[in-house]
Amino acid sequence: MIHLPVVTNDLLSAQRLARVVAHWTQILPQVDPGGTTVSAEDDQNSRHWVFCDRNMPDGRRCRLWPDHDGACSRRPRRR
Repeated sequence: MIHLPVVTNDLLSAQRLARVVAHWTQILPQVDPGGTTVSAEDDQNSRHWVFCDRNMPDGRRCRLWPDHDGACSRRPRRR
């Protein structure tokens, strides 16, 4: 587990930044970008998913936002 403290204005900004970092780290075989979460520094027990938590039929994780509408997809959609 690696913790990387950053400062953002709100939860959505933190999730967007985490998505960018997660996409860049997926070139490393040790990283599971789909498991990325964000939390406030003073409340690390309350984590917010950055990606959908569901696995797709091919075994890979969905790249859409948590609680998205419609079917899961490997192609991210803008929020």
